[in-house]
Amino acid sequence: MADCRLLQGEVEHLLKQGYLTKLFREKGKQAYMKNRQEPLKPPSPKRTVNVISGGEEISGITYTTAKKVLEEESIIFDDADADGVLTLQNDALVISLLVHDTNVKRVLVDPGSSMNIILLRVVNEMQAEDKIIPKAHTLSSFDNSSIITKEEIILTTFVEGVVKDMKFQMVEMDMAYNMILGRPWIHEIDVVPSTLHQVSKFPSQWGIGKICGDQQASRSINSVADTRAKNEEK
Repeated sequence: MADCRLLQGEVEHLLKQGYLTKLFREKGKQAYMKNRQEPLKPPSPKRTVNVISGGEEISGITYTTAKKVLEEESIIFDDADADGVLTLQNDALVISLLVHDTNVKRVLVDPGSSMNIILLRVVNEMQAEDKIIPKAHTLSSFDNSSIITKEEIILTTFVEGVVKDMKFQMVEMDMAYNMILGRPWIHEIDVVPSTLHQVSKFPSQWGIGKICGDQQASRSINSVADTRAKNEEK
C-alpha cells in the first residue's frame, strides 16, 4: 500500500511537470489540460460581512495566477510586489475572503495566532448556526490573559480554486476584525504572508496564487483603535 501511494505521488509529480501526457488519449489529454489551466470557480457569495465600526471597507480580494506550472516554482517577493504600497509602514495584513457562502471583509492574516478565530456575530450573519459544535477551548494572549470559548465551527474557505474546510474558534467580544486566520489556515493552504509587501502568496496547480491586502483598511482599523485608547485615557 505504501509503495502504491509513493508511485501515485511520483506520477502526480511527473504530470505537474508536463510529462506522461503523451500517454493520454486525445480526450483525456484535453480534460487534463483544462483541469490544470482552470481553477475551480467558487460559489457566488450570498452576502457580505462588512466593517465592524468606522473606517473604510476593504475593496475585496484579488487573485492573480503566475505562469503555468511547468516546473517547480518558488515563492518569492520582490519590489514589484510592493507597487502601490504606502511606505514607512508597519501595517497588519488585512484581506477579504469567501467563507462558506459569504464574502467576509476585515480578515486579519496572523501567523502569531495558533487558532483561527471568528466572531459569533459573523456566524449569525452567515446563517451558519447549524454548523456550530459545542466544544471548549482556552485562548491565551501575549499578556497571559485568557478567555474560554464554548463553541467552534467548521467552515469552507475558497482561495483561487483551493477549497479547504477549516476549524474556527467562536468568540463573542469586541474585536477589530471579523475573523483571524492563524497558523492552521496558513499552514493548510501553504500561505506565505508578507506584511512588508502587503500580500500573501501560495502554491496551486495553476501557478502561484496571490492575495492582496488592503493597507487603507488596516490603517483605518488602527486609527479607530488609537482613538478608543485615547478616549479611555481621558
